[in-house]
Amino acid sequence: MARKSDFSESFQSTKRGQRKSKSSQLFSAEEHARFEEMRTVFDEIPNDDGPPAGDRWSIWWDSEPLQRGPEPRPDWVITDHGAVDYELGVLKTGKEADVFLVERAVPDTDRAVIMASKRYRSAEHTQFNRAGDYMAGRGAKRSRDARAMAKRTTFGLEQAAGRWAAAEFDALKTMYNAGVPVPYPVQILGKELLMEFIGDGRTAAPRLAETKPDEIELDSLWEQASEALRRMTELGFAHGDLSPYNTVVHDGRLVVLDLPQVVDLYANPLGFEFLTRDVENLGGWFTARGIERDEVEALQAELKALAAMP
Repeated sequence: MARKSDFSESFQSTKRGQRKSKSSQLFSAEEHARFEEMRTVFDEIPNDDGPPAGDRWSIWWDSEPLQRGPEPRPDWVITDHGAVDYELGVLKTGKEADVFLVERAVPDTDRAVIMASKRYRSAEHTQFNRAGDYMAGRGAKRSRDARAMAKRTTFGLEQAAGRWAAAEFDALKTMYNAGVPVPYPVQILGKELLMEFIGDGRTAAPRLAETKPDEIELDSLWEQASEALRRMTELGFAHGDLSPYNTVVHDGRLVVLDLPQVVDLYANPLGFEFLTRDVENLGGWFTARGIERDEVEALQAELKALAAMP
């Protein structure tokens, strides 16, 4: 082992910029050649612990208990240690995140499920320019994080992206437990949120805006939309960006999507405005197709009373 004085002398000579002569080189050319041969041998040996199939091991066990979906979990949720995830491609791109299709499967079995993987971009790459309105009243748990986000440091931008993902995951858990028609949240890990895929096979359910319901179907969808808004209001939430473009229809069931901007009606100064806008945006689509305007106004009044709005 080198003595302390040896380390000091080496450091000082390097600092002075002195060159070492060829005779002082640690390894000869022959030794370097032998080391290169050894490197080739080792490079032929797999140096990772990736799965034998799939694109990655299932990340289920990388999430902590509170980062997993609420219990009881649906039967289709796969929690096996040996499960793997397959990337199936991009489902859609958005202002703050991209959604991918991921299949989680247990190799050599018929157990597999397709999920939606929502991956949030760092705040520096997002196109979501009104984040401040939605985040009002949330507050970072640690002052260090709040300062970093305010200064838009690299760390702060990463924290901001993670907070969008966490906000959506928490909202999905709360709403799913309360019976709001939302996808089941499977798990969250960093900026990736895995959730139930709403659709058939690899085909996503159509957005409400893309459907052409008959009179009976229209009445049913309006009742479902109204009930979803009631339940969210009772929880003290406004969706914040509800429209026929982030609600989908699957087998006659209306499902609400995209909840990162969910608003606390009471902590956010604009909470009640967001709620009113949600009803107008969704109600406008229904009135254009035959629902009476009086029904939209009646729902507004009902939600206002539920939220104890002035």
